[in-house]
Amino acid sequence: MRLSRYIAKRLLLLIPVLIGVSIIIFTLSRMTGDPAAAYINDKMTEQQIQQVYDKYHFNEPLINQYWYWAKGILQGDWGWSKIAMQPVDEAILYRFPVTLELTILSMALGIPIGITLGTMTALRKDKAFDHIVRVISLLGVSIPVFWLALILQYVFFYQLNLLPAINIYNPVEYSAKDIPHITNFLIIDSLLVGNIGLFIDHVAHMVMPAVTLSFGIIAILIRIQRNSMLEVLNLDYIKTARAKGLPEKTVINKHARRNALIPTTTVIGLSFGASLGGAVLTENIFALPGLGKWSANSITHFDSTSILGFVLFIALVYSLVNLAVDIIYAYLDPRVKLG
Repeated sequence: MRLSRYIAKRLLLLIPVLIGVSIIIFTLSRMTGDPAAAYINDKMTEQQIQQVYDKYHFNEPLINQYWYWAKGILQGDWGWSKIAMQPVDEAILYRFPVTLELTILSMALGIPIGITLGTMTALRKDKAFDHIVRVISLLGVSIPVFWLALILQYVFFYQLNLLPAINIYNPVEYSAKDIPHITNFLIIDSLLVGNIGLFIDHVAHMVMPAVTLSFGIIAILIRIQRNSMLEVLNLDYIKTARAKGLPEKTVINKHARRNALIPTTTVIGLSFGASLGGAVLTENIFALPGLGKWSANSITHFDSTSILGFVLFIALVYSLVNLAVDIIYAYLDPRVKLG
């Protein structure tokens, strides 16, 4: 099957998946509190409150409420975010670049380090280097994210004063009017306007959050890549390549590592999706104005409309990431047929 047809087929399959997710999260949200809370304030009269219930059909049966909510989603009306004081879709689009930027930076750190260390430990199986890296990997999986974030803040901000502790830029040096909003990716926007100082300041603010988020990714990739490499190195075609007299670097880099990356690719895709949806603790500790911090505040204040929009958006992104992983699979392994 041609790649374009495969992508079209997978995109169509997203429809029932998103419908199922939306039904589950909508039902759960209605069980946790009054959905009208996001639209009501203390200054509203009884008549105005009743108008809210009538407008959004909150007094109707649950299935009717879901129908009107889903219809609004398709029409671009994702509801009102009480926390952000703006429409939910605008709140997501405004905060998503921060979360995506953090995720990309953490993956940029985690992927090369995790794959490289995983490959090296497999080539040095049961030696001192292998044992040390495996212990580090175990620690990376075991250490809570919030604890690591606090330790990094204590060491690099409080003790050494090398890196800023919170926010995405220094509000003392830069005011809100100095921040460009071309793409809403501050790394890109600061370069587009030629503000190198803001670029350096923003990167410095993102170092500790990215390291915090990447530590768990590195730990997982080390274990997956090591096990995958050990399995591939024992296969017959690797023994044949060595018997032919091919240089060891060629055997490892061209034949072994590429096939070993196949299961690792799945983990990378899942880690990317999980980082987008699971950066709640990291963003809260470092006070980053991303989706994670916004969703946590929405949960705290029972803003069900914002929570619905956040979960649905993350589900969509997660599904698209899985599609990209499947396409990369076909490139890495010619035996995989897209169908």
